[in-house]
Amino acid sequence: MSKQPVPGAVAALQQEVDAWINAIGVRYFNELTNMAILAEEVGEVGRILARRYGEQSEKESDKAKDLGEELADVLFVTLCLANQTGTDLHGAWRKKMAKRTERDEARHKGNPKLR
Repeated sequence: MSKQPVPGAVAALQQEVDAWINAIGVRYFNELTNMAILAEEVGEVGRILARRYGEQSEKESDKAKDLGEELADVLFVTLCLANQTGTDLHGAWRKKMAKRTERDEARHKGNPKLR
């Protein structure tokens, strides 16, 4: 976990995951294992999207899959990786949103492809 908690919902989620890992999960998987798990979870999200919203046909066994739960799995593992590496996701989010806002402030509004 990062050295000092930061305010915000993301920080609260990081703290919740850390508490869960320590109480129930025993310990964090190592970073490379969590990276592999993250790739697997993103693949599950991709499968749902490709079959439910894309051009692939959805198998009967896929229809019961919950996109929200799969996205939550991606978030959980992302939070684990942030905790393990001492990454302040709240701070990183603020920085990234400021960068996106500055870069894209007029870019998307002027894009005729998005109309």
